[in-house]
Amino acid sequence: MQKPEKQIFVCASFRVTGEAQGACKKKGANDLLGYLEGELADRGMDGVTVSSTACLKACDRGPVMIVHPDNVWYGKVNEEAIDAILDAMQEGEICKEYELT
Repeated sequence: MQKPEKQIFVCASFRVTGEAQGACKKKGANDLLGYLEGELADRGMDGVTVSSTACLKACDRGPVMIVHPDNVWYGKVNEEAIDAILDAMQEGEICKEYELT
């Protein structure tokens, strides 16, 4: 496996007990994983991988997504937000509209 240029983490609300209980899952984060993978493939962004994570402790702003190694956090992510975030990534920019500061 080649090391990815970027990795996107999407909060799946898993807790230490293993159960997904948090806000991100309840707000559809798991459904966003497939959409995100599809968009990356459609855009030819082969150097970007996607992983789900445990709770990122920003439940009030979920679903939450992080782009590494840039350490850019995005909140209230939905399909429209993913499109805007990926557009910005392709331009080498940060999507300020959804960025958590």
